[in-house]
Parts: sequence; structure tokens; C-alpha cells
Amino acid sequence: MSTGSSPACSMATGTEQQKKPNGPIILDQLYSSLSSPKLNDEISEQLADIVGYDDIELVFKILEQRQSLVQQIEAFRRGGPSASNQLDDFSASSARQRIENTLRENAARPLFTGVAQPEAEILPHVYTSSSMVHGNVLSHLGTKYLLPVGTERTTYEEYEEVVIPPAKAVPPRTSERLIPISELDALGKGSYPGYTTLNRIQSIVYPTAYGSNENLLICAPTGAGKTDVAMMAILRVLDQHRTNTGDLNISSTINRDSFKIIYVAPMKALASEIVRKLSKRLKWLAIQVKELTGDMQLTKAEIAQTQIIVTTPEKWDVVTRKPTGEGELSSLLKLLIIDEVHLLNEERGAVIETIVARTLRQVESSQSVIRIVGLSATLPNYIDVAEFLSVSRHTGLFYFDSSFRPVPLEQHFLGIKGKPGSVQSRKNLDHVTFQMVSKLVAEGHQVMVFVHSRKETVKTALGIKEMATLEGNIDDFSSEDHPQFQFFRRDIGQSRNKEMKQLFDSGFGIHHAGMLRTDRNMMERMFEARAIKVLCCTATLAWGVNLPAHAVVIKGTQVYDSSKGAFVDLSVLDVLQVFGRAGRPGLETSGEGYICTTEDKLTHYLDAVTSQVRLNICMIDALNAEVSLGTVANTRDAVQWLGYTYLFVRMKKNPFLYGILRDSTTDDPHLGSKRQELVTLAARQLADTRMMLFDRESGAFTITDLGRIAAKYYIQYKSIEIFNKEFRPKMSEADVLAMLSMSTEFAQVQVRDSEQEELKMLEEIVPCDVKGGSDTSQGKVNILLQGYISRQQVVDFALVSDMAYVAQNGGRIIRALLEIAISRKWADVTTVLMGMSKAIELRVWPFDQPLKQFSSLKADVIYALEKWADEWTPADLATLDAEELGKLIHLNAIHGKALLAAVKQFPTVRINYVLRPLGSDVLKISVRISKVFTWNIAMHGSSQPFWLWVEDHEGLNILQLYHLLFRQSTDSTDVDFVISIPNGIPPPSVTIRFVSDRWMGAEDEVEVPLDSLTMPPSSSSHTPVLDLPFLTSTSLRNPTLEAVFSDRLHNFNAIQTHVFWGLLNTNSHSLLCAPTGSGKTMMVEALVWSTALRPQDAFILVVAPQRSAAAEIAAQLRIGSALADVPVDIAKENPFTFSKKKKRRIVVCPVEVLFKALCQRNPRVALTGVNLVVCENLEQLDAKYELAVSLLRHATQTTATRFVGISNSLNDPGDLAAWLNVDPFALHSFRPRDRGQSLTHHVQTFNTPQSASLFKAMAKPTHAAVMGGDSTLVFVASRAQCRSVAMDLITQCALEMETETGYLPPGISEEYLEEYRIRFQDRSLFDFVSKGIGFYHEGMRREDRNLVLELYAEGIVRVIIVPHDSCWTVPVRASVVVVMGTQYLHVEEGGTERQLRDYELVQLVRMQGRAVRHAGSGVFHLFCQVEAKDTLLRFINEGLPLESRLLETEDLALWYRDQTERGNLQTRQDMVDVLSFTFLSQRISTNPVYYDCKSGSRDENLSRIVDSLAEAPQHEPEGAQ
Repeated sequence: MSTGSSPACSMATGTEQQKKPNGPIILDQLYSSLSSPKLNDEISEQLADIVGYDDIELVFKILEQRQSLVQQIEAFRRGGPSASNQLDDFSASSARQRIENTLRENAARPLFTGVAQPEAEILPHVYTSSSMVHGNVLSHLGTKYLLPVGTERTTYEEYEEVVIPPAKAVPPRTSERLIPISELDALGKGSYPGYTTLNRIQSIVYPTAYGSNENLLICAPTGAGKTDVAMMAILRVLDQHRTNTGDLNISSTINRDSFKIIYVAPMKALASEIVRKLSKRLKWLAIQVKELTGDMQLTKAEIAQTQIIVTTPEKWDVVTRKPTGEGELSSLLKLLIIDEVHLLNEERGAVIETIVARTLRQVESSQSVIRIVGLSATLPNYIDVAEFLSVSRHTGLFYFDSSFRPVPLEQHFLGIKGKPGSVQSRKNLDHVTFQMVSKLVAEGHQVMVFVHSRKETVKTALGIKEMATLEGNIDDFSSEDHPQFQFFRRDIGQSRNKEMKQLFDSGFGIHHAGMLRTDRNMMERMFEARAIKVLCCTATLAWGVNLPAHAVVIKGTQVYDSSKGAFVDLSVLDVLQVFGRAGRPGLETSGEGYICTTEDKLTHYLDAVTSQVRLNICMIDALNAEVSLGTVANTRDAVQWLGYTYLFVRMKKNPFLYGILRDSTTDDPHLGSKRQELVTLAARQLADTRMMLFDRESGAFTITDLGRIAAKYYIQYKSIEIFNKEFRPKMSEADVLAMLSMSTEFAQVQVRDSEQEELKMLEEIVPCDVKGGSDTSQGKVNILLQGYISRQQVVDFALVSDMAYVAQNGGRIIRALLEIAISRKWADVTTVLMGMSKAIELRVWPFDQPLKQFSSLKADVIYALEKWADEWTPADLATLDAEELGKLIHLNAIHGKALLAAVKQFPTVRINYVLRPLGSDVLKISVRISKVFTWNIAMHGSSQPFWLWVEDHEGLNILQLYHLLFRQSTDSTDVDFVISIPNGIPPPSVTIRFVSDRWMGAEDEVEVPLDSLTMPPSSSSHTPVLDLPFLTSTSLRNPTLEAVFSDRLHNFNAIQTHVFWGLLNTNSHSLLCAPTGSGKTMMVEALVWSTALRPQDAFILVVAPQRSAAAEIAAQLRIGSALADVPVDIAKENPFTFSKKKKRRIVVCPVEVLFKALCQRNPRVALTGVNLVVCENLEQLDAKYELAVSLLRHATQTTATRFVGISNSLNDPGDLAAWLNVDPFALHSFRPRDRGQSLTHHVQTFNTPQSASLFKAMAKPTHAAVMGGDSTLVFVASRAQCRSVAMDLITQCALEMETETGYLPPGISEEYLEEYRIRFQDRSLFDFVSKGIGFYHEGMRREDRNLVLELYAEGIVRVIIVPHDSCWTVPVRASVVVVMGTQYLHVEEGGTERQLRDYELVQLVRMQGRAVRHAGSGVFHLFCQVEAKDTLLRFINEGLPLESRLLETEDLALWYRDQTERGNLQTRQDMVDVLSFTFLSQRISTNPVYYDCKSGSRDENLSRIVDSLAEAPQHEPEGAQ
């Protein structure tokens, strides 16, 4: 460009002048674009076409000066003065003149500017012989790296050859020395057996690898000993997890349960090799090394016992997406080794990128130390990869160029001429391969020729042999002069492989995985002994066996990939591995590697071995996986997460390639806006696919079931789009297969003409119709999947690969479809998908004979069974003996015995159920599943999973579903289903369905008829809240009473005003049901004191369900005790009696004490002198509470004792009121929504089973909830979880708030806290208190509990974590209450088996009540399992169900037995009389079905209960199940 010229001028005179000599035409095109009214973005593409994409930056300059350019061009056209200044003409002479002017100007410039330029950064651990480290020397587009110095390129008739010479050796530095093994510690010495010193690379890396926790990236050539560097990092972890380092027995000092090491190997074959190597080396330390790949699964127990797990990138990605089971591995992870990191440039790079980004996020989010060690071949852009792996370039980055190979390698890249795939190209390839091989053999070298199919090994060997015969140099290949030739020839004569024998005499060998192991070993032995000159083999030899040769030749680079259904380029990993076999260490000083590819792929492989191709992470699916895991909750998190990816490193390095303008990087160096743009785009697409909810205003992400399932099963979002369109509630097997075949996972499967005949034959055999036929990709997938299930054999090599690929992915996708159907509650298609899922897994169709699954049954038994007894179910067959079975199938008793053993082991269950209506429109179905098969550990393993659900009478909708386990020790499992009965009118029936998750045909169903079901009537007992003026405290009209409440009460609230007259100014029995925080306790106090202060003496009894509640009530009443001069006592067990002395007395009595006192009395003797009985917390009515109050009512039936019941809001209080003999006007029942305080509910559901991972997943939303209030109570399942939940919360707080003080309010000094630290009995509690978190439970000392409450009151402790069973005793409220899960593990006394149980509804209501405050609003967060949500919300919002539990325990039976023995109950009628005073007697007529009563008559039902008590006193009473 000439000096001072404008962009238009520069453009017109520069590049375009060469491309388009007609300059004025370009100006016209420019002018029409620039002068148009379109926006810059709209014309930029037109300009790029005019200018050319090589000068894209010129386009940006033109757009910046758009207006002035239009004016200049107009002036030029008019011939104005500015034209002559700005634009020259476009003739050749003018152009030449301008170029000369520019050259003169450049020649006149000084050689040095005098301004110092910044020096290139010198990294301490980069070892290279090249004067210019081309670590990041890129072309302008960022896609090409410089080829090594000395590279030669030559063109021949048949091919083009590029030769890269071996790198020069890097001289040792003065500080370098080889480290002798004798200098290592005991751990190191034992782990390097047979070594005398570490090699040069290992010695350089050792101080960092073993002496620090630095992340590492080791770039070194294949065979340089990188695995030993990984071993150093492993030993570092072992050393850090030793208890007594002075112990001579090192093995016993390692704490094996405190860490996990993950070694990510790129291939399954390599994973097995790594397992073998590491196991051998670490055997002396008793370290377990196991493989976890698609082929090798591990049980939970095996994972727990294993310290080092070798896996593949894909498997580790899947594992870390799961929050439980294998996924819990990641929480113990201390070291992540990623082998072959240079895979980042291949398709699988996105997976490596995902797992590294996830690990780096985990390091930050859990504040744990996870060391990352990357091992790689010599990467050119190692600095970028180091940045991506969070490796310090000054301490953890080690780069060794190819001169560090054990044997220097000369690399030959040959581009074969001819159209790819044509006959000429193949002919040229064969001839060039022969030329190279014969040249090397003539020089006396051995050669390995690598080909890509088993057939090709023989074909290539025969081809070279024939060409050598024609050329007359066949003798060069012969090894007849080998001293052991005759010995080897005799050996080979014993083989049955004809080709092997035929080729050996000419000096050729073959090797592939399809050969017998003995033949392969023989070939390896002969090649090693140099009895074979040329070995034609597949890549498995390079991976599995260390068999070096002087030269390796890769013949062709097209490999069939079943996942693509097409031929693809040989992976760089394979090329490097094969090249790694060139040169024999210790025997030769050099090696040669030849790769013969097509001309068009030559640059690809040159780049691949020396370069890094651009990578773009699969953003949408990766983002979905992170949102599903809970690590990304909004756009802010997502932008942060994207910052951990290799994509981000490359975008920063080369923004131009990613469509980012150069100028924008100066304003936004961290590319925040670009990342925001990418994230928002991905989030929108996920939201459109219904995989997550995306709030565009707040940027919040909420995963949906669809997104969670896609992440769990690795389903691409494009497949989910297809399922959204195709999935229906009713589908046949054929429909399911057709939909499955449309998945984008199979989009690459191609249809080839050569396969059509075989596919059509298969199509005729398979049982389901194939939509689209065999000539479409979907039809092919469908046929292959059906063929796989039907165990059909295919012949075509590519079809074999395709079938394996389709089956492997089909099983995974169909499992995902099953979970989608379950999430949508579609019963019909769920059953079909369960069958199809097992069909792919077991290769048995749902209509096949289920006993085919027993490999112990011979084919003739199965055949006879299908012919003679196909209609018989395994359960039916189990009713016969061996002889009868033999006769049934027309065979003998021996066959019958084998069949009987199988049917006895076939998973069969017995389903029993009872119906328990919980209200007029809610039905509980209590189901018991009993195991009725013989457990065989070999057949059934440690557990058998199964599905159990209730579906509607039409079989369309699942009403509720559970996934359960049978263990060997399990006899039966109890499950409660709670279903809605709309309008109280039951449907004709529902169906309980049992389906085994593993066994085809192991299914059962029971129809539950509901047409004759009697539901309890709907309640009309609720009281509307009237809009009354609030009463003041003067309404009490008693100066003493007013004084008692003077500090606490000014006005009564709406509910208190409503019930005031009925409670305080009448003597009627009353019942008050109202939500927590309505002032019920205050009204009880007012009632107690107004009764106690009457002129006559009074004995008042307040009954509380627990001792803690009794203490709380007594403490409240004692506030007025001195003023009223009336003592308030808490009843103790021994001295408590019903005093007959006439004096004023208030006794607060726990139920347990009251029950014991009443058991000592004769129920037929009247109890006098009790004026008022207040029954607190009647929603907690259990058997003892009910029996105690019933006996009290029975004993006071002839006296004027007043009963007042107090309860939380109930769904139907009518029968409770009837039990206490309450008149309708004295029944005050308010719904939960009638509370006067503001209480907000938030419910979040989780699918993760009860585990540590569930609590980790809940930590983030819990932290968010804590930040929404000034004080928080967090309820957890057990005391053991308090500390781990606290740690998770502190971590979340540190992450999001970037503070180390946790939830502590600002301004709290360490000196101030120190005063409290001294007061703690358990000093470890202070570690949490100093972060603003406290605990409260009975396992703590009372002093510590009180101190936590004191700190909470002062605002120092902001969060109290409480186990669920301490909800009754925690005496404080909070602005935020979080219930982290609604299940806990229960162990029976003396038992070992743990049962998962649900919290009781009354506990949840109690927890909810802790968020109700008289001053200020409250927020209640409920985290629960998906299936529990509807039931819990219904009862929390509508009021609790209340049923009698008198028949559920032994209390009634024991009391009856005791009273009968004492002679207090002489006839059964006496017992019926007592029972008529129970709550049970009311409910038994209103809700008879709940108590298994067929009659609606109360007396008849009570008589039946008494009969059962009388007739079987030693057993549990009926209904106690």
C-alpha cells in the first residue's frame, strides 16, 4: 500500500489489482455497497466478496471510514482535486511506479529503530534443539504451525514426499544429572524395581512430580518414559496419605480409603495395559488398580476397595455426570492423570475438555486439592494446553522435543497421487508401499507394514511378494540364511493358518486380532528373532505389544469407523503410536516412519504430527451436563465455566478465528461478552428443547427432567428435539424402534449398496415392521438392532461393526427414553420400553420364553418348553415337581429337575395390599412385595432392582412409581402409594404393576377394585376467618390476668379474637385447630389462668406429647405463676398422682407419664377433682396419647371436667371434635392459609437417591436460601450429616461471596469471638461457629446447645443445622427454614439392615412452623424427591390427615391384658365401653376401610376388635401391620 492512501485506494491498488485487473469495476461495486442504506453488518459479506477473504481486515477499515470513502469515490468520479491526491489510475505503469516508491521508502529506513522490543519469554523446562521454539508460532489464521527446520519436500510421478529429519540432541544443562534409584525414599525404591537410575526426562521432572503438588503437563515423544512420570505423581499421593511414616512396613501405613486416583487412557486396549503395568508395580503396597470402561463395570463395593481406576475419557465424563454411585468417586479424587492430551485436536477432544473443565470447577467449588497431570506427545502449542490444564508454565510445564526419543526418528510423509478411492490411487499406493519396503529390506532392515483390516494383512503381504517376484528382488526378503530358520519352519508347520505358512518361506509374516493367540505369539517371536523381514499387521500390534522394528510403514489412512458408519482418517493417536514402534532401542541409532496417504490428506497428517487443529467444544450438550450436575446455575456460572475450557484459551490466543474482532479484545481482554453470547445462545437452544428453563431476565437456569435424563445418558440435544416430536403415550415395539432409529447418534450410519442383499434377508427375519425399509439409514439401524436382539449373524465386515455400534448405543438411548416416559407418567409406553430395554441387554424378545435367560438350561429343554408349555408362566411351573415337569415337556425327570431349579430361581413376587383412605379425596395404598424365589448369588448378584407403580384403570397414566431393590436378606418390602381421588368418587380400579429391571418376563400385576370403596365424607367443619375488630387485652376483664400478659399482648389477632368468647367465657368442651404462629399457645395460657383464677379451687391438667413440649409450655405458664400465686408443676413419673386435695394447681404432664399413671388405676372408678384438661398438639396423636386421653375421658365421664383440644390445622377435624364431645359452635378449625403472618413456600425436587451426593447437590440452593434471610434453620436427616452439610455450605459461601468468614456478620472481631471459644465444651464446634454456623441436637452438651442459641440470638450464628428428630426440641424460629430432603435411614434395634423412611407429616409441619414469625415474613424451602412432592404439598397446604394409631402398636393389647389380669375388666362389654371413648371408635364408622372393617356399624366393629384382643392376647392385635 502506498503511504497515506485510504483503504479504498489501498484495496484497489493492492490485492484486487492482481485478482481483478479491471479496477473501475471494483470501485463501482464498492460504491454501490457503501452508498446503500443497509447497515454495516448487512454489507460486510458483500465487501468480503469484493476484497477477498485473505484481506478481511481491510473490510473492517473500509467500514470504519464508510462515509469519507463514499465522498472520495464520488469526487474521483467527478474528476475533482481530491481524486488526483487520493487515487491513482490503475494502469500497469502506475502500479509499477507505486511499488518502486514504496521500496525506496523502505530502503531509506534505518536498520534498527533504537527502540528495544520485548524479549520472547524463556521457559525453564522447555528442552528443544530448534533455535526457534515454535510453541506458538502460527499463521495469521491460527491453523498452521511452522514445520521443523531441515524439512525436505520432493515430487515424484506417483507421489509427493515430505521428509522431516530427526531432531538434533539437546545438550545436557549444567544442573542436570541422572537420579539414581538409591537416592529415592523407600516408597520410590520399591516402586521402580529393576531400575538403576531414572532416565533423563524422569530425572528432570522428578523434583516437581514427587516433591510438589503442582499440576503438570509433560510433552515428550512416545517411548520416552512418561508412564513413570505418572507413577511419581501416584507415589506422591500415596505418601501424602500415610499415617506413620516411620513404620518399616510401608504398605500398612497407607490410608487406602481416603483417596482415589483416576488415570484417563485414550483407548480401552491401552487402559488394560496401564492396569497391568500399575498393578504389577504397586502390588507390594497392596494398592488395587481396576479398569472402568464400557466393557469393564465396577460394583459400588469394588469401587470402594480400589485406589487407582483406569478409565477412558468418555466413561469418566459419564461417571462424573452421575451424582451417586460411580459419581461419588469424584468427591475422593486427589489425582487426575490424562494420558495423550494431544487428543484435544480430535473429535474426542471435546470430552477431555469437558472433564478437565468439570474437575477445575470442582477444585474451586469444593475447595479440594485435585492435582491434574497431563501426558502428551510433543505438542507444538503446549503453552495453550498448559494454560487450559491450569499448569504453571514456569514450574509445571515440561516440553521435550522429538530428540528425546529413545531412537531418533526420520519421518516420511507420502501423498499418493490419483483421485482418492479410485483404482489408480489404490494401484499407486500398492506400488509406492512396495518401493519403500523393498528399499528398506535391501538395506538390511526389518519393516512393519500397518494396514487397517484383517483381510488387508494377507492381501498386502501377497501383493508385495508378487511385485518382488516380478521385480526379481524376492531373495532380499527371504530369511533362509537365518540360523534358526528350519526350527521356526517346523514350528509354523504345526499352525493351521495356511496364509501364515505360505508367506513365511518368503520372509513375510501377518499379525491381527482375528488370529489364534498361539499364532500371534509365534509371529512376534519370529519377528523379534529377525526370522521375518516384513510383518504386515493391524494397529492392535502397535498398542498391545512392544515389538519394535527399524522402519514402520502405514499403508493408507482410511479406517472404517462404525460410529460414523463410514471410512474416516486414521487418528493421530494411532499414527504416533505406530511411529513409536520405529527404531529398536539399544540396538539401532535411528528409525524411520513412513505414512502413505492420499495427496489431499498429506497436509492433514503433517499438521497432525506437528500441529493443532482448531477445536470447538460441543457447547450445548456440555452446558446441559453442567446445569444437570448443579455446578452451573445461571449465565454468570456458565460464563465462568466456559473460562475453564480449552476453547476459551484458544479464543483468547486467536480471537480472529472465532469471529471476534481484534478491537473488541482490547476493551474486553477476558472475552466476557463473547462468552456471554455463546452461553446465552446455548441456553436458548436448551430452553427451546425443554431441557431446561431459562429465565432471560435473571439469567437463571433450572434443569428439567428431560435435560437431566439427556445428561445422564449422554443424549445429544438434537435427538431430544426428535423425541419431543415423535414420543407418544401409546406406542408399540415397532413404533419405539422407529423413533429410536431417528436419533442423531445414528445419523452417521450410512447405507451401502453392497449390504442391501444381506439387510433385506434380515428384514424378512426380524419380528417388527421396519419403517423406511433397508435402503434408508433409519431402516438400517432398525434392522440391525432387531437382528442383534434376535441373535442373527451378519457376514459383511462393515455390518458387523455397525451392528455392534447400534446395539451399544441403542441400549443407552432406550434407557433414556424409558426415563422420559416415566417422567411423563405414561404407563403404556413405559411397559413397552422396559421390555425393549431388557431385550437389547439380554438379547431376548419380550414374547420369547423367559426361561431362555438361564444358560444352565439346554437347548432341547427350551425347545420342548416352547412346544409343550409355552403358555405356562414360571410361577405356574414352580407349582409342579420335577417328575410332573418332565412329563409336561415330554422329557424325563432329570430334565424336569433342571427346569424346576430354574423356575424356583426366576424372580417371582407376591403382592399384597391394603387400602387406607386419608381423606375424602386421598387414598393410601399400602403394598407389601414378598420375595417368593430362591436366591442364587451367581444368578442374582448382591441385589435385584425392580419397578413398582400404580397406574389408572385405563393403563395410560402412572399415578405413582418407585424404583426399589431386593437384597438376599430381604424377605419383603413395604411401599405406600398416595393417590388422589378426584371429587371423592373412586375410579373403577387401579393396577399395581411389578416389573423386574433385569429379568425379561419377571412381571406381575394386581388389579385393585375401587368401585365398592367407601371414602370418608368430605369435611364441612372448617371455620371461615371473620373480619372482626381485634380485641384488646382489657377484654380479659381480670386485672391479674391482664398483668400476666401486659408485656406480651396488646391486641389479640384475628384467630384469637374469633375463638376468644368460646374458649374463655363458656365451659363447653372445645377444639381449636389452627396453623403454627396463630397464637394458640397464648389462648391456652389465657384459658388456664382464667380457670385457675376463678373463685373456687381448680385442678388443671395440660397434656403434652413430649417432655420437651411439656417443658416449653411450663416455662410459658410460669411467667404468670408468681402474679397469680398458683404453682405450675411438671409431672414426674414416680410421685405423680391425681391429687384429691382441694387447692389450685396447674400440672403440665407428658403423655408418657400420664399413661403410666392411668395404667395404675381401675378404669371403672371415676376420677374427680379435675376441672380442665388441655390436650396440646393433638396432630401428634399416637397410640399412647389416644389411649391416655380416652381413659381420662372414660374416668371423668360423670364429672364436669372440661376437655379442650389444641391442634395444628387438620384436613378433617370433625371426628376429633366428636371424640372430645365438642359442640359444633365450640369447634374452631382454621386452614393453613388462614395464618396472619406472611409465609412463602418454595419446593425443589431432586431425582438423586438418598446419599452424600444428594446433600452436595442441595448445598448450592441451600446457600442461596440462606442468603435470602437474616437467620436460617436447616433440617437434615441425621446428626452425622450436620458437619458435612456445614462444610458444603461454607465452601459455597467462600465461592460465591469470596469471603473466608462464612456467614459471620461483618465487624465481628477475632477477640470478641475468642471469649465464646473458651466457653465451648466441644472446641471443634467453634470452627463452625467462627463461620456463622451452629448445630442443635441432643447429642451435644446442654452448655454448648445453650451457647449456640445465645450466639444465634445475638446474630453471630446465622445458620443452625438441626437433625430432623430434633425439630420438636429446637426452641427458636428463623426467617428462612430449609428442609434438606424428607427421608432418613432407619435401623431397627438390634438389626443391621437399613430402611429408608419418610419424615412424618407432623414433623414437616413443625419444621414449617419454625419459619412463622410474629414480626416479619418467613420463607420455607422444601427439598424433596419428585414422587413425594404432590402428597407433601397437599397436606401442608390443606391440613394434616389424622387417623387413630391405636391398632398399630401393642399398647392397647398390653393394657387390655394387664387390666384383665387385675380383674378390672371382667367382660368383653367392659372393654367395648372403654373403646367407645377412643378416637378409634369415631373413625371406625367414618373411615371403616382404613381399619379393614367391612361394616359401617361402630358397635359391630368395636366388638370385632375386642374379640381379636381376647382371642389372641399373645400376638399383635389385628391391624398392627
